[in-house]
Amino acid sequence: MPVAVVVGTQWGDEGKGKIVDYYASRADMVIRYCGGANAGHTIVHGEKKFKFHHLPSGCLYRRTTNILGNGMVVDPKKLLEEIDALHSAGIRPKIIISPRAHVVLPYHFVLDGAEEERKGKMAAGTTKRGIGPAYADKAARFGIRFSEFIQPHIFREKLRMLHQIKLRVIEGVYGMHFTGTEEEIYREYSNYAQRLSPFVSDTTELVHKAIANKRKVLLEGAQGTMLDIDHGLYPYGTSSNTTAGGACTGSGIGPTAIDEVIGVVKVYTSRVGTGPIPTELSDTTGNFIRDKGGEYGTTTGRPRRIGWLDLPTLRYAAKVNGLTGLAFTRVDTLSGLDKLKVCTHYRCKDKKVVSTPVSYVELEACTPVYKEFPGWRDLGHVGWLEAAKKGYKALPPQARAYLEFISREVGVPIYLISVGPGKEDTIVLKDIFKRK
Repeated sequence: MPVAVVVGTQWGDEGKGKIVDYYASRADMVIRYCGGANAGHTIVHGEKKFKFHHLPSGCLYRRTTNILGNGMVVDPKKLLEEIDALHSAGIRPKIIISPRAHVVLPYHFVLDGAEEERKGKMAAGTTKRGIGPAYADKAARFGIRFSEFIQPHIFREKLRMLHQIKLRVIEGVYGMHFTGTEEEIYREYSNYAQRLSPFVSDTTELVHKAIANKRKVLLEGAQGTMLDIDHGLYPYGTSSNTTAGGACTGSGIGPTAIDEVIGVVKVYTSRVGTGPIPTELSDTTGNFIRDKGGEYGTTTGRPRRIGWLDLPTLRYAAKVNGLTGLAFTRVDTLSGLDKLKVCTHYRCKDKKVVSTPVSYVELEACTPVYKEFPGWRDLGHVGWLEAAKKGYKALPPQARAYLEFISREVGVPIYLISVGPGKEDTIVLKDIFKRK
């Protein structure tokens, strides 16, 4: 059975939560491989809506093993809140935390805000959840792993060192007063460590045993391709590898074990945060899409910036991720408009540009060139549900033409189409977990 990766192809918020939830309901193991509480997945499960920030989407299914991979940086307090919320709802998932995952501490929150303020126009528009500073500590080799966090004497020793360093940076560099004492942080976070200790176990053998036994393994990314620390639009991104390559390093699975890489494509563009978006809509059409789609950040609640679909971004995402299939979302949201546009390429200094430029300065200088499409009518909740039951041919012909054009231009086949928030609102053209 395949090992599949689900990645966002745009700026995050593509609707990965719904897509991963659909696949997770069929998977034996789901691994979250990057990010932390800065990411948010909204999942509709029956009559209930769940918002996950750390937990893999397979947590709603009893048979699924859910792993927080070594590529994550975890806020212990927030993670416990998510676990407690599931327990209160009568859901007790099998959760395993990699001992190689890193811990987000109070210093990271303070530094996240301080650094963003000092960056000025170079600020990435972070969620202030301490993600960047936690990854910086990981790279500098004085971060705290879960293997150390759950051993009191090691945690105390490393915290003592970290506290002195962070205090000097916060007070000496940024002129801020840090209120927490080392002892206060130790007491509070030791309690979190004690509660999370039963969830911590080396995942390496477990994951590779699942692959060897032909289990269905799903790797779940956070955010999107254009936010990747290496391949995104630097510096307006996140601090981890959100692309398919990050699935390997963030989970301990080699690239030859991966069979499918599904790119989630929202049928328009959206993002939270700063940085150029060539197709951004600052008009009534943008407001219409935002309001109809409920385009507000899961983590921050901030209104998302809206734009027409950007093919240069998708072409780029297809290459750097090695996409094998596309999963389209929000087809129902885009309905009801008379005309739609797709950016086929950019014009930059009289040159045609078909893929995303490396530099944000170059991207700012680009002008989008559009192809116009007729819109499709809104079928309403019942109509979209009926179309999902009947299959691809039941979609409005204008919607099919729109999706097929994108697939051809990107050179990647369509695997799945979402026409609503629930799993039942899904049209599957290829089942990645079907036995061959």
